[in-house]
Amino acid sequence: MISKSFPFLFGLFFIFVWQFHGYHFLFRLERYQLPIPSDIVRSISDNGEILLIYTLYTGIEIVGGFLIGSLLGWLAAVAASYRPQAGAGGITILASMNAIPIVALAPIMNNWLGDGVASRIGIVSVMTMATMAVSTYKGLQSIESTYLELMTSYAASKGQIFLKLRLPKALPAIFSALKINMSTSIIGAIVGEFFIASRGLGYLLSDQIRLANMPLAWACIVIAAIAGIFLYTIIQLLERTCMPWSVTRR
Repeated sequence: MISKSFPFLFGLFFIFVWQFHGYHFLFRLERYQLPIPSDIVRSISDNGEILLIYTLYTGIEIVGGFLIGSLLGWLAAVAASYRPQAGAGGITILASMNAIPIVALAPIMNNWLGDGVASRIGIVSVMTMATMAVSTYKGLQSIESTYLELMTSYAASKGQIFLKLRLPKALPAIFSALKINMSTSIIGAIVGEFFIASRGLGYLLSDQIRLANMPLAWACIVIAAIAGIFLYTIIQLLERTCMPWSVTRR
């Protein structure tokens, strides 16, 4: 019982120390550099309407890019699994896209797709596609030969082998990629708004930092963190629904 409540109690202790300037004293920070939680909550209350609008705007970028990038990566992995020799090379090339820094990707997407929501969706899609492709491909290929021989002996088609053997075997890898992609999507959308944007949490965050309005800047960070926890929880619930047999759920 104590072990289950420990994260909650530790979180309360962390906020308590923060509220009463413990970290300011420890790291020699001023209140304008690190606002206390009550200042951040007050800023959220005072700017609730604009924060809600900008959160929904950034949420569209996060979810849209997450879904498109994950779907494209999944389709690429499925196509590669049907032609393993050529597919392995294609997945390697696709994985190299993760090496593209966002500071280079953002201007390209802004040039191609404009300065609206589509450019950030494009950034997030590129950032998430490779992770899904690599993880799913490894999951689809990690089939023991005895299982394949058994399915072949039953005269199973490639489609049946995929649906009944490869896809269930790859589900843990797919959901691992989805969890990683959700965090990546939030980072990609918010950082992408730093460059060319007129709204969104990332735009508001960078703008308020320039104006030295740190309580509102930290309010953007807190809301982004809450949104990330919420979206991550949805993926976990979906994982439990799709993988009731998983050992980690027993």
